[in-house]
Amino acid sequence: MPRCTACKHRVSSWQGAGRYNQHLRHSRARAGRTQVSYSGVCINLVLSVVLIIGAYQVYFWCQRRRLFEPREWPAHLDRFIPYAPGWVWIYSFLYYPAILCVNLVVKSSEEFNRVACSYLLLLLLQAGFFLFLPVRTPGLWRRAGSGDSASERLLALVQRFDAPTNSFPSMHTSVAMLTALHLAGVYGAAVFAFPVLIGMSCVLTKQHYLVDLPPGAALGWVAYEAYARFLAL
Repeated sequence: MPRCTACKHRVSSWQGAGRYNQHLRHSRARAGRTQVSYSGVCINLVLSVVLIIGAYQVYFWCQRRRLFEPREWPAHLDRFIPYAPGWVWIYSFLYYPAILCVNLVVKSSEEFNRVACSYLLLLLLQAGFFLFLPVRTPGLWRRAGSGDSASERLLALVQRFDAPTNSFPSMHTSVAMLTALHLAGVYGAAVFAFPVLIGMSCVLTKQHYLVDLPPGAALGWVAYEAYARFLAL
């Protein structure tokens, strides 16, 4: 009987230790899911802007660095897509705020670092295409609008900095898709309206071929899958 009592005592102790360890794991998991403070969100927003500016340096470097002569795709389907310069407002001013919205769903500085790595991976994938399979849009598309409307002036400003190369795959579309995938877990399927609108703006402003869009969306998905499999907890 004393031996049985001792065994029961040891079993009870092991069970208590197991419950404590389980509670500790749950506590750590809950701590990892706590919301970032307002100051933390502000810091992440500033870091995001810095990363976006840095990414554009790589983008422009790829435009200046020509390993191969850029080619032009056949534009059979693009002839049926009208030129609508008003979509430049979507192309420019929906794009960046939506990317920054990812900071609203980030729960910790560690998660911010992992999400940032997914965008850096996407940038490397895009740079590979820009360097080894350079594609440019036709020069005629750059002269599609000669008016003085506010939309055409804004589009002319965009084109002043953004050369007609680096067309394939559409980086606007790939980044929009990656952003939507990061936001979908919190905001649902409605966020996929973002890459759809961005894709429409790419072809309606004649910044991209229609064929640039699906590979761009696919690259965004690949970057997110890499994040989900190897970076996310």
